[in-house]
Amino acid sequence: MTGYALATNIEDLIRRVVDRQRAFFRTKATLPVEFRLEQLEKLHAVLRENEQELYDAIFNDFGKSKHHTQLTELFPLYEEIELAIKNLAKWAKPRKVATNLLNQPAKSYIIPEPLGNTLVIGAWNFPYNLSLIPVVGSMMAGNTTVLKPSELPAETSRVMAKIINENFDPAYLHVVEGAIPETTALLDQRWDKIFFTGSPQVGRIVNEAAAPHLTNVTLELGGKNPAIFAEDAPVDVGVKRLVWAKFINSGQLCLAPDYVLVHKSIKDRVLERMVNEIEKHDYSVERGNFVQIINERNFDRVAGLIDADKVYYGGETDRQRRIIRPTIMHNVSIDDPIMQDEIFGPIIAVLEYETLDEAFDTVRQLEKPLAGYLFSKDRATKQRFLAEIPFGSGAINDAVMQNTNLNLPFGGVGNSGMGRYHGEFSFECFSNLKPVLEKYHSFELDLKYYGHSDRQMHLIQKLS
Repeated sequence: MTGYALATNIEDLIRRVVDRQRAFFRTKATLPVEFRLEQLEKLHAVLRENEQELYDAIFNDFGKSKHHTQLTELFPLYEEIELAIKNLAKWAKPRKVATNLLNQPAKSYIIPEPLGNTLVIGAWNFPYNLSLIPVVGSMMAGNTTVLKPSELPAETSRVMAKIINENFDPAYLHVVEGAIPETTALLDQRWDKIFFTGSPQVGRIVNEAAAPHLTNVTLELGGKNPAIFAEDAPVDVGVKRLVWAKFINSGQLCLAPDYVLVHKSIKDRVLERMVNEIEKHDYSVERGNFVQIINERNFDRVAGLIDADKVYYGGETDRQRRIIRPTIMHNVSIDDPIMQDEIFGPIIAVLEYETLDEAFDTVRQLEKPLAGYLFSKDRATKQRFLAEIPFGSGAINDAVMQNTNLNLPFGGVGNSGMGRYHGEFSFECFSNLKPVLEKYHSFELDLKYYGHSDRQMHLIQKLS
């Protein structure tokens, strides 16, 4: 009985939050660009003012250092806010487009308008970055927003709720903390936009919850991201970039290379260079370049993927500290357990191939990944990779760094997600781009009206 009463209270509380935001949006207070800029500047300021709390909270959750947090969480977030402030007035203007001859005399334009009341469900692996950057997109587009951070890093959830709920009107921007009951209650509400970052399994649940209301949904999910080392790959710099991209945040990164397809002629060299790079960095929480696995359940899942017979390097684990040493597994086949799902931890699987056809076929046997990476100097190989391998975003002779260019959209395809954001793409993600044709009333062609002839059809086709 107590549990039922608690659930009812949660549902009532969330309903009141949503109703209040819906009423506030109807006042049109969020429409002026000046209001949006004021709120973005406030968010930037309060985050800056509370940086130490942000550092302390994420260290308590992950053992994540200040510099690691700056690099992967706060600097990208500040860049997103600053870009929005600089460009919002331009992005929010009506966009003129050409008008076809059939509709002359007229003008055509696209008006960006806010979608309304939005729900952002953040992810645990980069809790500030993946929760607040979508919120920035919603704010710049002129919406109201409820943020539900992941409950797994409890301290970062708490500090985000504190900073936002103490500084913003809950009718405009509010954080709801909690776990499955709270998320379920939020998804039971009708929203104009839901933005979710997480696993494909939970993404399906979110999509199903949105379907009865035909709610606009963006799903930022994950997958097994391939990195292909062609026979002519720049091995030294390529492995340097690969190892950094794989073990940042201890591999708990949706864009991280999940497995490496290496041409057999360079496999031994690539493996040796990977070991050298790992040892050079001496990954550890104490050095500030490594973090803990988020919880024991995820630790057990990731550690359970290590096959001692296929460990080339590493393999050591410490469950009490939730640490898994950077691990390389080799002689891996596509049927091995480690190839059945996204690793999301500091293990990388190495598969050998003889021809590009074989390597590409391996990638295509799996779900479409969030990211794809190729290391090669050959133009034809690059063109084949781009033409034949589907992925959400990618890089050639690098990995992960495409995500740092806000001129490029970020998002998945197929099982790895739908929708795009970052920079101007965030503005569009949370906007309705409303097309308008405005006809002048002084002149009217009779072509479209009844009494059609073959000659009329020919003219209409020519003018369209």
